[in-house]
Amino acid sequence: MSERGLHLVALSGGVDSAVAALQLKESGHEVHCLHMTNWEEDKYCEAAADFQDARKICVQLQMPLHRINFSKEYKRRVFERFLQEHELGHTPNPDVLCNREIKFDVLFNYARRLGGAKLATGHYARLDYSFGKTRLLKGLDADKDQSYFLHSVKRQYLNDVLFPLGQLSKSQVRTIARRAGLPVSEKKSSTGICFIGERPFQPFLRKYLSSQPGPIKNEQGRMIGKHHGLPYYTIGQRQGLGIGGLSGHPPGPWYVAQKDIENNALVVVQGKSHPLLFQNWLQADTTHWINGSPKELNQGKTFRCAAKIRYGQPDQPCMVTPRTNKDLEVFFQNPQRSIAPGQYVVFYQDEHCLGGAKIRSAKMKEEFLAFSV
Repeated sequence: MSERGLHLVALSGGVDSAVAALQLKESGHEVHCLHMTNWEEDKYCEAAADFQDARKICVQLQMPLHRINFSKEYKRRVFERFLQEHELGHTPNPDVLCNREIKFDVLFNYARRLGGAKLATGHYARLDYSFGKTRLLKGLDADKDQSYFLHSVKRQYLNDVLFPLGQLSKSQVRTIARRAGLPVSEKKSSTGICFIGERPFQPFLRKYLSSQPGPIKNEQGRMIGKHHGLPYYTIGQRQGLGIGGLSGHPPGPWYVAQKDIENNALVVVQGKSHPLLFQNWLQADTTHWINGSPKELNQGKTFRCAAKIRYGQPDQPCMVTPRTNKDLEVFFQNPQRSIAPGQYVVFYQDEHCLGGAKIRSAKMKEEFLAFSV
């Protein structure tokens, strides 16, 4: 793809991608829009309504709209992996997978076949080309920055991608949409699983997973309740445990601290600051560095940077140590609350997103409590 020629916008039917399309048109580009359907199975899916919104946007902006159905690809490359992680007792992040496997692979290649010069999306992120490489940067709006979800996109795709909203805040995007009279200017931002939407989560998973109920235990090992199956819970979870108001315990919320896979037990503790909820070490694998691994790691040395273990978290100082192949150990200067296996640790140097890795395990290691990054 090149800078000139046809620009294609991934148009979800929301305000962000609509303003991205508008920005490109106002910059003088020829713009077509692509609307994906990736899920179409039940009443919670809003694909039909989103497509109608996409049509309204394209009619107003006088842009052609291409509708494509990637539901088979989504199930095979995102949803099946999502279920596999849950079966392992992990907490997967389908938004990361969707970006890597669908938007910036399947959709990108579809845009290329249409003759697209660039593929644009409504992500709040930026790209920098000043060092001879395409670097992924945080969006300027710290509250909306989505570089975390983009960390595993291959650089070969980032070379031909545009993020028109990277310099804007969400409030500025809303203002632009209102001034242009876009029909989605007040549309609520989407939530829930990528392309599946917001829905009752346990009943949804039960349609696809077989699981074994088991005991909920306190930190002393005493059974205080029953869980419906370990795949339905995540580390740090508070809601839906069904163990409030227990006799012999002080009032206060309970949180999931551990999943004991071997004994099919859920370990819970009281209070969001309980020590068992905090870890300062994690092991991660399937590492992806956008522009190659740091030279320190290539030399078998420790690399110092910052990291996030979840979307929206402030940067956390850490040390990264290579293990074997794509495996890493990460030590945090400050203990982190509720590190969940299956999620991603994403690495940063200031505004530069370096890449990330999938979390496999985490614990508190006393010998690293005093280290300073």
